[in-house]
Formats: sequence, structure tokens, C-alpha cells
Amino acid sequence: MISPTQFFKCLSDETRLRCVTLMQKEGKLCVCELTTALDLSQPKISRHLASLRQCGLLQDSREGQWVFYQINPNMPDWTGPLLKNALQAVESTTVFKEDLQRLQKMENRPEFVGCC
Repeated sequence: MISPTQFFKCLSDETRLRCVTLMQKEGKLCVCELTTALDLSQPKISRHLASLRQCGLLQDSREGQWVFYQINPNMPDWTGPLLKNALQAVESTTVFKEDLQRLQKMENRPEFVGCC
């Protein structure tokens, strides 16, 4: 079970917050989608996803050759409103709008095409 301190520590990094808010908005995303959206390297994104998974905020699932990440549905009830409010706060920022725009422009998204 994630503690409030772990929860806020995980979200205190800008890259991790950007990943989580995109997943809160989109549902599930793979590493290639996040690297495109955040315009960061695959190793950097993977390192942050590992941290989020270790603290229990994310869960991963394999679908064919792709690993998708999503917010853990078994998080404590108190985290839901906080994640919703975080998304609402971040959605109006230029950085989030640019991230979402890059994601939406991405061709060959695995969820839609089956390849990356």
C-alpha cells in the first residue's frame, strides 16, 4: 500500500508527473508513446516508469510485443481525487498541451495500429 509520502514523492518529479497526467487523460500508454509525447529518450522514460511502478502508482500489462502502462486501479481511494486534481491543474499548462499535441500527432500508435 502506497503511503501519502511515497505518493507525493513519486509525483514530485516533473517527468513522472507528466507521464502520470498523460495516463490519467489517455488511459494506457506504451513507452514509445511517452517518448514521443514528452520528447525525451526511451531510457529516461523507462527509468521514470520503473520508479512509478515500484511505488505502486502504475501497473504494466503486456499486449503482444508491447508493454502498456496505466494508473494502478488498486490505488487507495484517497489518491483518486488527488490524481484528478493534478490532471486538472496540469491540463492548462503549455507543457501539457504540447505533450498531448505530440501524442495525438504520433503516427502508428500501438493501440490503434499494433506497431510502434
